[in-house]
Amino acid sequence: MATNDAVNDTAGKGKLKLIILIAVALLLAVGLSVGATWYVMHTPKTESAPVVESGIKPAAIYEAMAPAFVVNYNANGRQRYMQVSMTLQARDAADLNALKVHMPVIRNNLVMLFSGQAFDDLATPVGQEILRQKATASVQAVAQKELGKVVIDQVLFTNFVLQ
Repeated sequence: MATNDAVNDTAGKGKLKLIILIAVALLLAVGLSVGATWYVMHTPKTESAPVVESGIKPAAIYEAMAPAFVVNYNANGRQRYMQVSMTLQARDAADLNALKVHMPVIRNNLVMLFSGQAFDDLATPVGQEILRQKATASVQAVAQKELGKVVIDQVLFTNFVLQ
């Protein structure tokens, strides 16, 4: 009988572990859902791209920002580096050309943004996406201030290297 009790205890512990695992998975799913909803509800809305009479957005225009950005970090006593190549996505060539005049301000703001990040945060895909969104907001802020409209749909990272 002692053997039978041991089998029942093992089966009971297995079921308990399964229940706990399911509960943790449900809590994680609910947490992610709440977090995503909060993020979407609190993300600042940007000016939409111009729409042609047919209701279709104009084709995207891409402008590479050269040279690539290189930022150094001191992480855990080690010298670390980030290199990121970026491309601007816009819908109006004239607006994009007008924005190029302000490229020194844009690059300065991006260097300050990049150097203010924690290296460990940049090592995750989520951290990289947050940085990309912050870079987009930074470029849009300069465009809004200087040209009166956001001009840029988004900033794209075309190369991202951490070392």
